[in-house]
Amino acid sequence: MLLRFSDWLVYNVLHLAAGSRLGETVSFFIYDSVKILLLLFVLIFAIGVLRTYLPQRKIKRWMGQRGIAGNFFAAIFGAVTPFCSCSSIPLFLGFLEAGIPLGVTFSFLIASPLINEYLVILMIGMFGWKIAAAYVASGILIGVVSGFILGKMNLELYLVKDLIAKRDNTEEVVTYQNFSRRIRFGWDEALSITKKIWLWVLAGVAIGAAIYNYVPQETVQNIIGKTGIFSVPAATLLGVPLYGNCAAIVPVALVLFQKGIPLGTALVFMMAMSALSLPEAVMLCRVLHLKLILIFFGITTLAIIFTGYLFNALQGYLG
Repeated sequence: MLLRFSDWLVYNVLHLAAGSRLGETVSFFIYDSVKILLLLFVLIFAIGVLRTYLPQRKIKRWMGQRGIAGNFFAAIFGAVTPFCSCSSIPLFLGFLEAGIPLGVTFSFLIASPLINEYLVILMIGMFGWKIAAAYVASGILIGVVSGFILGKMNLELYLVKDLIAKRDNTEEVVTYQNFSRRIRFGWDEALSITKKIWLWVLAGVAIGAAIYNYVPQETVQNIIGKTGIFSVPAATLLGVPLYGNCAAIVPVALVLFQKGIPLGTALVFMMAMSALSLPEAVMLCRVLHLKLILIFFGITTLAIIFTGYLFNALQGYLG
């Protein structure tokens, strides 16, 4: 329904040419902006209401005592949520405000866009179950290891000040006398966060829509194909600024593979596109300092590159 509304607005109201790059870019922008903002508000509202029932002190103690297990459970939870990198941010924000350890929240933020049921189904159909299973396992591992490393670096000081204040206040015991107050808390929470980042959401989606529709696939293939042993880092770095959903990403990776690009190189391009997008970085600027975003992107990029070389080495066993 949302996609139909977007197409109707672009082609019937704005009278942009159907099939044109401009029309598809504007349609992409409207569809993803409305979807992400609605998802942002609804998820933060739901998490806010849920948080009124959960003792934050116990949650923090429980998550903190489990070490890397917390990263593992966060990555698994991310894997079963059907979100892209931008849509994962509402839950990421909710976890941060609830005082969940930073490294654990990053494990969720990394694994969630890397793996979802739609992507897995597409990969099984296009690559086969062996490659799909290896991809899922590697995605979870990247989320766990990257989040664990980030958690050990004591980077909480690079959160924005108001977010730090909210995390510090999670030790306070707040009681809610009735359900309407819980609803009110969730509503205020969703409204407050959405007001703070909606412009960043629009800016991020606009950048992603423009890149997605104006960067030719052939250009990407030519660049990756000419880099030889450096094809893995080249594919990763090319994928980071691009943006798209899994329905578009998997076919692109398959085409690269069919054109003779090594398996790991094709898959890391897909991983970088899904897990590390420029629109995601723009949105995160509202809650994280630039240095933390760069560290997060850097560690995740290195993990993806390592995984790409591993896939290339195991290509014969996975075929």
